[in-house]
Amino acid sequence: MFKKLRNRFLIVNLVSISIMMLVAFATIYTITYQNVQRETSMELYKVSDFYHSPYNSSKMPRGEGQGSGTGGSTGSGSSSGSDSFPSDAMGGDNGGPGGDPNSPPARSVSFMIKTDDQWKITDTHSRFDMEDTFYTEALQKVDQNKVGDSERQTGQFALDGTDWAYVVDPSGDGHMIVFIDVTAQQGILTNLIYTFAIVGLVMLIVIYFLSRYFANRSIAPVREAFEKQKQFIGDASHELKTPLAIINTNADVLLANQDDTIANQAKWLHYIKSETERMTGLTNDLLYLTQMDDSRSTMIHAKFNMSDAVESIILPMEAVIFEKNISLDYNIEPNLTVHGNSEQIKQVILILLDNAVKYSGPKGAVNVTLQKQNNDVVLAVSNTGEGIALEHLDRIFDRFYRTDSSRARKHGGHGLGLAIARSIVDQHKGEVYARSVVGEGATFYVRLS
Repeated sequence: MFKKLRNRFLIVNLVSISIMMLVAFATIYTITYQNVQRETSMELYKVSDFYHSPYNSSKMPRGEGQGSGTGGSTGSGSSSGSDSFPSDAMGGDNGGPGGDPNSPPARSVSFMIKTDDQWKITDTHSRFDMEDTFYTEALQKVDQNKVGDSERQTGQFALDGTDWAYVVDPSGDGHMIVFIDVTAQQGILTNLIYTFAIVGLVMLIVIYFLSRYFANRSIAPVREAFEKQKQFIGDASHELKTPLAIINTNADVLLANQDDTIANQAKWLHYIKSETERMTGLTNDLLYLTQMDDSRSTMIHAKFNMSDAVESIILPMEAVIFEKNISLDYNIEPNLTVHGNSEQIKQVILILLDNAVKYSGPKGAVNVTLQKQNNDVVLAVSNTGEGIALEHLDRIFDRFYRTDSSRARKHGGHGLGLAIARSIVDQHKGEVYARSVVGEGATFYVRLS
C-alpha cells in the first residue's frame, strides 16, 4: 500500500515538474526564436536596401560573379558557407577598413540575384566567386508561388549544408532576390533545443531521486501511524478478549447451576464484576485519550502552583504507600508555578507516582523531587526495583506497551497510563522521559515551563 502511495506521489510530482519545465523551455525557445527572426529580418532588409540604393547600382563591380552566364567563377556552391570565406572579405556599414566600399552592410555572407518576370536570371552580385549552378539552385529554393506584385516576400532554406534567408523585392518587370547566410543563427536555435533536452533529462533524473527520497521521508510518519494503529487495535482487542472470556466462562458456570443460591455462586459473580470493572477502566482510558486528541485547542490553560499540585497528590497516597511497606521520600521546592491545566498535571503526577509504587517491589523506595532548572520546572519520580532495559525506554510511553506482558495482570492496568501522561505533557508543550539502570530502578522526568 505504501509503495503504491509513494509511486503515485512520484508520478504526480514528475508529471507536474515535467509540464512546468516544458512550459518554461517552450517560453524561452519562443522568445529566443522571435529575437533571432527579428534580427535576421532586420539584417536581410538592410542588405536588400543596400542593393536597391542608387550608389550601389552605379558602382556595382562586374568582376565578382556578376551575370548569369559569366565565366571566371572558380568557387563551388558549397564554398558559399560562412566558414569558407576570409574574415577580411567582411565589410562594415561603409566597407570598413580594408574592405570593399561597395560591400553590403551585413555581418553575414550575402549575395543578390536579379530575374525577369519569368524568373530567369538576368544579373547576380556577390563578394565571393560562386558557380552559376549555385545561383540556379538558390533560385529554385525560392517559393515563387507566394511572391506578390508589390509586397516583399521572405523565406528560408538549406543548401549544401548552409542555411539561407532571402527576401524577394518586385523590381520593375522582374524580381530582385537577396540572400544572407543564417547558419549561425539557426545553429543557436538548434543548440538551444539540444541544451534544453540534455538539461531537462538530467534535471528529471535528479528530481526523480530527490522526490523518491522526500517521498519516503514523507510517508514514514504515515507508515508509522498506520503500524501503531494496527498495533493499537490488536492490543485493545487482546485487552478486551481476556475479561470477556472470563465473564463468558463465569456466566456459563452460573447457568449450569441455576438451582443454586446466589450466596453459593457469589465467587463467580465477583469474578464477573471484577472483569467488568477492568473493561470499564479500559474503555474510560481509551475515551480519555480520544478526548485529549480532540480538545487540544479548546483546553483552558492558566498559571497554577505546581508545588501545591504535587503535594495534593502525595499526601493522600502516603497511607497507601505505607500499607505496601514502601518508603516514600520527597523534596518539593515551594511556590513553583507553571502554565497549564492543573487537573491534567495532577493526573500526570498520580500516574507516575502510582507507576513507581507498582514497580518498586516490597520494601522498595519511592522518591519525588520538584525543582526549578533554568526557566523550567522539573518533576522527577523514581523508584527502586528491576528497572527498565534500554531497548524499552523509547517505547514505554506507547499505548498498551509493557516491558513484561506476563506481569501485566499482576500489577493491573492496561498499559495506557504512561501514554495518557505523555499526551497531557505534549499538550502542555513539555517533555516527559525516563532514565533507568537495570537492577536498580527507574526515574521518570516531567519538564514544564
